Order: sequence, then structure tokens, then C-alpha cells
Amino acid sequence: MSKGLFDCTGKVTLVTGGNGGIGLGFAMGTAKMGGDVAIWARNEEKNAAAKQALLEAGARRVETYVVDVSTEEAIVAGYEQLMADFGRVDCVFANSGGAPGYNSVFDIPTEQWHKFLDVALHGAFFTLREGARHMVKRAEAGEPGGSLVACGSLSLFQGMAGKQNYAGSKAAVAAIIRGMAVEFGPLAIRANVVAPGLIMTPMMGGEKNEQAMANMFGPQVPLKRVGYPSDFEGIGAYLCSDASSFLTGQTIIIDGGVMVRP
Repeated sequence: MSKGLFDCTGKVTLVTGGNGGIGLGFAMGTAKMGGDVAIWARNEEKNAAAKQALLEAGARRVETYVVDVSTEEAIVAGYEQLMADFGRVDCVFANSGGAPGYNSVFDIPTEQWHKFLDVALHGAFFTLREGARHMVKRAEAGEPGGSLVACGSLSLFQGMAGKQNYAGSKAAVAAIIRGMAVEFGPLAIRANVVAPGLIMTPMMGGEKNEQAMANMFGPQVPLKRVGYPSDFEGIGAYLCSDASSFLTGQTIIIDGGVMVRP
């Protein structure tokens, strides 16, 4: 049964880090529009809870996998299993990452610099590249189309002391996305970035800390509140569905208006 403009029926969406936070919000949007969802994340208990929630929301099928996206080998193997289970992938949301964690560039240990980029940059690149590989193969067989999505942030535009590892990974992935938009456009495969503002996720340190941050920063946002994972359901459904078939190479900011305030 068609679910309207954002219908995701018959489409398979892979979300890395999709068992909570922004990733689960994105996945929930596709689930509500009848899509199939694959989750890559490392916590089996959270994976199981996310699967149940997505099925209850309307997903036709949900599978979860324990995949560590810090290695190319694990990503390639993850896609092999996904293709064996679903036979296709239509949308990829490279969302896995971590919190910056430092107040000065001098505080970032060299080992942590590399460890962070293994997931946030290299993991995102290999996730997008291998997803594109399967989309291109399908397009060459006569079925063009697909949607590659990376999770950016406002650090693409605003300098933040001590967050160079985080901002650097986001800026690099955004550049990768633009290159993919040009390279794969002839096959109707589009590539975009979703750039969140301040979103209340488990990374914020618990409900008490989330509420304190919401009270502190919410009034500074033009829409007078902070964001939540549910605010990414709409963009998830849109970017997975054919409604976004003429959107590519763009950075979509979801921040309640922070970037345009005086």
C-alpha cells in the first residue's frame, strides 16, 4: 500500500550507529513510511530494542548487525551479509561517530586523533563507498537510483576550540559527499549531508544533563527549543524516498534556525 509522497516501500535503508540518537530517528522515518531497515551498531541489547521499535513503527523488515565501522574489512563483510539478507540497498546513512571530548587542540592525544578518525572519517568513507558500489552495480543492471547520506554538524561552518578532530571529520566527509554527488549523478544516485544543530542524544550524558542543556541553550534557538532524534524522522523518509530524486550535493541544516540568527 502506498504511503504517499515519502513512500519507502520496497526500499532498504542502512543506518550506521542506528540503534539510538539521530541514527534511530532517521531510521524511524523510513520505518514509518514502510521501508526495510538495516542497523549497524555494536550494542546487541540496544540493537534488539531498536529493532522492536522500528517494527512497531511500520517497518516491513528490520535486521541488526554488530559491525565495527572502524575497519574497512568489517564494513565490506557487513555489506556482504546485508546483501545476502536483503538483496539490495537503496539508502545509506553514514552516522557513526563520537563526541569530540576536548577543550583545546593541544589536549587531543595523537592516538585518540587517529582512533576518532578511524570511525568518523574513514568508517564513513568506506561505508558510503561500499554502499555506492552496490548501487552502481544495480544501476548498471538497469535499475538506477539510490541515496547516500552523511551526518555532518554545524562545525562545518563554525569554529570550535578543541573540536578539530570532530570538525575535521565532518568537513572531510562533506567534501567526499559532494564528489560522490558528481560522480554518481549520471546513475541517479544522489549524495547529501544532514547537518544537525544541538540534538539531545545519549551522548549528552543522561536525562538530567540533557534537561540542563535544553534549559540553557533552548532559549537561544530561534524556534526556542533544542532538537531531538524525532526531528530527523522527516528528513530520513524524504532522503530515502523518491521525493528527493532531484536533490544532490547539498548540506541540509537541521538546527532550529541557529545558523541564521543575528
